[in-house]
This record gives sequence, C-alpha cells and structure tokens, in this order.
Amino acid sequence: MKSRQAGLGFIFVTLVLDILGIGIVVPIVPRLFADMLHGDLSAAAQYFGWYGGVYALMQFLCAPTLGHLSDRFGRRPVLLLALLGAGLDYLMLAVAPNVIWLFVGRIIAGIMGASLTVATAYLADVSSPTQRAQHFGLIGTAEGVGFILGPAIGGMLSIYGVRVPFYVAAVLNLLNALYGFFVLPESLGSTHRRRFSWRHTNPIAVIGTFGRSRSVSWLIAVIVITTLAYQARQSTGVIYTIYRFAWTPFQNGVLLALTGGVIAMMQMGGLRILTPYLGQQRLVLLGLASNIIGFILYGLATEGWMMYAILVGSSLGYVVMPTVLGLLTQQIGPDEQGGIQGALTSLKSLVSIVGPVLFTSLFSNFTSTTASISLPGMPFFVGAALFIVSLLLALRAFSQVAPADSDGA
Repeated sequence: MKSRQAGLGFIFVTLVLDILGIGIVVPIVPRLFADMLHGDLSAAAQYFGWYGGVYALMQFLCAPTLGHLSDRFGRRPVLLLALLGAGLDYLMLAVAPNVIWLFVGRIIAGIMGASLTVATAYLADVSSPTQRAQHFGLIGTAEGVGFILGPAIGGMLSIYGVRVPFYVAAVLNLLNALYGFFVLPESLGSTHRRRFSWRHTNPIAVIGTFGRSRSVSWLIAVIVITTLAYQARQSTGVIYTIYRFAWTPFQNGVLLALTGGVIAMMQMGGLRILTPYLGQQRLVLLGLASNIIGFILYGLATEGWMMYAILVGSSLGYVVMPTVLGLLTQQIGPDEQGGIQGALTSLKSLVSIVGPVLFTSLFSNFTSTTASISLPGMPFFVGAALFIVSLLLALRAFSQVAPADSDGA
C-alpha cells in the first residue's frame, strides 16, 4: 500500500511539473523570440505558433513508441527518461543563443514528452476499475495546480532574468527524476508485458487499431472531439475577453487561476462524490450537457463578470475527460494500456495542431473590419456544436458498453 501511495504521489508531482512547465513557457518564450528577433513582435508571434506546433507534431510521431516501450520494459524507466528529457529541454531554453536552439530544445521535449502518456498507463495499472475515474482525476487536479502556479512562478522569477524560470524548471524536473529513481515502484508486472514491435509504433497504424473494438472506438471519438471543443476556449479565451471587455492581463490571470481551481476541485472532490451517486455514464452525459450550455453562454456574454459565473455554473463539464478515460481503460487489457495511451496522446497532439488554427481563424474572420457580421463568440458556438457531437457519440458508445463495466460501483 505504501509503495502504491508513493507511486501515486510521484505521478501527481510529475504531472504538476509538466503543466507547470507549460505555464512558465507560455508567457516567457514569446519574449525570448522577440529579443532574438530584435524586438519584432509580429515575427515572434509567428515563430511561437510554430514552436507549439513542432512540440505537438513530435508528440504525435513519438508518443506511441514511448507508450509501447512502457508496455515492454515497464512504466518506471520510461517515466524517468521523460523527466530527464524535460530537464534537458529547460536547460537548452535557459542557454539557447538563438532561435534554432530554442526549436532544438522543443523537439527534444516533444520526443521525450511521455509524461502524460505513461503516467496515465501507470494510473490504470495501480487502479481498480471503480477507482480509475477518481485516479484519472489526478490528471485534472495536476493541470489545475500547474495552471495556477506556472504563470505565477514564471512571472515572479522573470524579475531576476527572463531565463531564470527555465533553470528552476530544469532543476525541479531533474530532482523529481532523482526522487523517482529511489522511490518509484514499477506498476506493470512482468506477466503483463508484451514484445516491442516497430509495426505498432506507427502513429497512423496505431490509431487504426482503435477500430478493433466498437466500444473503444466510440470512446476514443468522444475524447478527441471533446478535446477539440475545449480548444475553443484555450485558444481564444484571452483574446476574446480583451476584445469584448477590454480586460487587462491581471484580469485574465485571475480568471485562469480560478479555472485551474475549479478543474482541481471537480476532478478530485467532485468525481469522488458524484461517481458513486450518478454512475460514470450519466456523469459523462451531464458533463457534456453542461459544456454545451456553458460555451453558448460564453459566446453570448456581454459583461466581464459573466465569465466567472459561467465558469462556476458549468463546472460539471470538467469531469468528462477523466470519467471517459476511466471507461476506456476498462475496455482494454493491462498489456495494452501504454500503447493505447500513446496512440491517444498522438490523436490529442493532432488536435493541438489543428484546434488553435481553427478557432483563432474563426475569431479573426468574425471580428475583422471586413467581416459581414461581427460575432466574436463564434469559436465558442462552434465549440458548443462539437460538444453536441460528443454527446451523440457518447450515447452511441454507451450502447456498446455493458452497464456493469461502465458504472462500476
């Protein structure tokens, strides 16, 4: 029991560091690009877009390989390798003399970025079917904590130099790797491991294996479409509030911090309370309905305070992803968890490339001076439409999943 708790604690810290690193990078890297490009903010913005795209692309290509390596050699060595890769990335950011080295560091981070993939498989290994949704809530809680702390730490440390936060992030990841080396137990027994095959690491081919099971295919579709829908707010939320309400960075920071707190609250406490009462399937359906209503209201908001009210009122939507992940892992064997999570990470990476382009283009087209109709909320309306699609897909998925498996309790 102690070893399992140590493993869960390590996984939580690892996930927090992963999200915290993103929170540190987002506000600082654009400034690094601008400094290297002689203050040209327009060019810096373009480079920053490609910077994120390169990371997502490398995740798409490499996550299945790392997931399958964890199925063959265990979760522990791959997780430790991922942390070492993250530490190396931050060190390269800290000392990068030019734009090329910034991209080299990010490519390494994308290749080695197996933290979420293998951590999810680790959680599946150490959880019973009825615990998985709650344990997957650790992912959302880690996102909330990292989302709150990352920008704050990056902002405070940047006072001492724009590269200082990267040194701190590197040290934290390397210390966590050292800690994991001594305390992290292996979660995948030797009897549940399978041979490694390069044929299974092709991201396109791996995605194709989802079709072998109808229940898995439909649940994967729910996850992918829901992830794309969330990109509407992630990609345009700050731009939207600046355009519509003339919000300052501080006001947006407060909303982002509150969002992280709501995510953490719902994916830990909320899941623990609601899952036994409602069951996993009903919880997913109610969460998707909450997102549909919330995103429509975001698009219609006329006052800044409404953004806070809508966030709290639609908070049930944040239980969808960990609950669907819990349902998904119940449909696959222990020797497939790493491979499936790797393929799922690849799909999410594709969404991370497509989503920002799609929704920022929608916002630009419907707010430009040449637009036939001014509708800054269009990204949210499209997001709501995607949540409707997810709801229909979930209903289809649940028709393929036995109630005893899905509702667990």
